[in-house]
Amino acid sequence: MARLSQMSRARSMSRQINREQSPWRALTVPYASIMLASFLPAVFLATVMPIFPPLGFVMLVAWRVMRPGLLPLWVGVPLGAFDDLFSGQPFGSAILLWSLTMIALEIIESRIPWRGFWQDWFAASLAIIVYVLSAIVVSGADLTPFLMFAAVPQILFSVLFYPVLARMVARLDRFRLARSRRVG
Repeated sequence: MARLSQMSRARSMSRQINREQSPWRALTVPYASIMLASFLPAVFLATVMPIFPPLGFVMLVAWRVMRPGLLPLWVGVPLGAFDDLFSGQPFGSAILLWSLTMIALEIIESRIPWRGFWQDWFAASLAIIVYVLSAIVVSGADLTPFLMFAAVPQILFSVLFYPVLARMVARLDRFRLARSRRVG
């Protein structure tokens, strides 16, 4: 009887040990989630004021802050170009701003390698605020106090929505690294 229980235990353990992560899923999940987040605001109708956060940018910042070495520095160019196609901004604005954000986050990462949630949220909030204000400047709109006041709800919603997207990125990262392929 003891021999049968050892065999069944060994059989159940071999189902979990004999697996490895899918390289396809490990490489595509971050990029696909950022591209989907860039596309998602285009699905909703346009309103008078921009309230919906720039989800693609916030998702890029969340991936960069949560997994610092995962995305290369140059990824701001192709993902920014994809975002420019759906955001309504002049083509090249997201390319420039996303690339500068990736460089700035890399500098912050090299200066302060050990951070906690509050420092990450502060860095992401600062990046979001600078991005939204810079996107207004780059768009070519007349800079009036009313325009700056109209951007405040979008900035607040984006900053407060960051922890939700950070949690989503953590779950996507767990899915990305889950073992699924059989070895051998």
